[in-house]
Amino acid sequence: MDYFFNAADDVVDDGLSGLARIAPVRITGREAGIRLVVDREFEGDRVAVISGGGSGHEPSHAGFVGRGMLAAAVAGDLFTSPSVEAVLAAIREVTGEAGCLLVIKNYTGDRLNFGLAAERATREGYKVRTAIVADDVSLPEDVGARGLAGTVLVHKIAGHHAAAGADLDTVAEVANHACEALASIGLSLSSAGLPGQSREPRPPELGLGIHNEPGVREVDPSDAADAVRLALEPLLKAAEERHGRDASWVVLINNLGGCSTQEMAVLLDQTLAQLPAGRVAAAVVPAPLMSSMNMHGFSITLLPASEATLEALASDVEAIGWPGFRSVAEPAVFEPDFGAGREPGSGERDPARADQIRAAVQTLIDSRAALDDLDAQTGDGDTGTAFARGAQAIGDALEADRLSTGDPALLADELGDILARDMGGSSGVLLSILFTATAAALREAQPAAAALAAGVERMQDYGGASVGDRTMLDALSPAIEALQEGSLADAAQAARRGADNTAEIEQAGAGRSAYVRSEALSGIVDPGAEAIALVWQALAG
Repeated sequence: MDYFFNAADDVVDDGLSGLARIAPVRITGREAGIRLVVDREFEGDRVAVISGGGSGHEPSHAGFVGRGMLAAAVAGDLFTSPSVEAVLAAIREVTGEAGCLLVIKNYTGDRLNFGLAAERATREGYKVRTAIVADDVSLPEDVGARGLAGTVLVHKIAGHHAAAGADLDTVAEVANHACEALASIGLSLSSAGLPGQSREPRPPELGLGIHNEPGVREVDPSDAADAVRLALEPLLKAAEERHGRDASWVVLINNLGGCSTQEMAVLLDQTLAQLPAGRVAAAVVPAPLMSSMNMHGFSITLLPASEATLEALASDVEAIGWPGFRSVAEPAVFEPDFGAGREPGSGERDPARADQIRAAVQTLIDSRAALDDLDAQTGDGDTGTAFARGAQAIGDALEADRLSTGDPALLADELGDILARDMGGSSGVLLSILFTATAAALREAQPAAAALAAGVERMQDYGGASVGDRTMLDALSPAIEALQEGSLADAAQAARRGADNTAEIEQAGAGRSAYVRSEALSGIVDPGAEAIALVWQALAG
């Protein structure tokens, strides 16, 4: 099973059925042979805005049916334009005396089928206007530009004016004005997969459409910032040639289907950061708007931000696919209040202990990838990243002379504060508890090993784990017990034995491994225990 679909031929109908269960729409039955999605609250006394095309671009177009956007959407098969009869049936269903506007993407199938339907509807006495969206700027001038995610902005602008009671000529005029002003471009890391088909994914491409066709050229972005740069350079050049270098923009960042929420947030940040300062007025909330199945990519659309455009895009809608519209500003940054604590590094210095800390820090940083790989076998693959992050913060404090290496109690408190603030995750908090409680015991003049044992006890009280539960305690506890009777070398050996023994524990009693089935744990060392064993090894030299 590669997708959460049923039969490949039922994907479109199943999806529309799911939509109709929560959206303010009516849909045609499966036996009708065509697929129409209609605003169930639509009143025929205003202009009906109708759009559609092949499926596989969800939420386009059915997700934009509702007050303030589309009166009806016509859905074809995956990546296949709907028939003339389907489009004509949609016109008949929602068009009254006010007439209708057909929003058409500039693909041959859509232009022919929607165009012939418009001609036949006109013959039947309906008032019909069209708006053709051709916002793709990646193709040569002698090749017809394709319709991309800018189509959704046309839906919103035309739908706003129609809902406000504007006549057909006005709705058509504002829609066509938006079509002429739009500029879009797409970039993907891989091509789309289709249910029932098996294709080798293509490499990253710039300038692609929404039907899984190859892009204009292959690219090799190094990161999100580079991907945005590759897309923005030709996009901004084309947009400024049309509208000038002083234009203020509305920005739409469209998820082509396979980007995570985190990726979309990063792409938004990079797009707004790389566009000329002060020239972005507002943005559509990043989301899948016109997708290409599960294509791992995005598109960016620019539209000049006139007052009328901003008003139209900000108005309320009932369509559930519209994600919202927000003004843009620089991030509001503030300094958190960490309390009036002591000055870090106010105690004495011990160069030998500083060298030990430095060795432990470097060991964890060097082991990041190996620990992540180990964690990925039973968890989410971030143990090495977390420990390396905490180690880096300690290393930075050491090099900045902010650690009291010659005062064990102060040092333990400082380490606890750093880990709580910078390491993150449960491990960071637990290790912070260890060092904070150890510091309290040291101030009571307890020996170092006994103070560490007191810290472990507090870890267990708050964390709920015990030795044998397959956690870092399986290496930490035996190491501290060995330290009470012997040397750092003895402690390091005990930690190594404890970590290795976790490979034989097939039922975890705490942590994320507690949710993992026993056969998946068998033979795999707990990554937290492994990290602790590496630290003791580094401390022992």
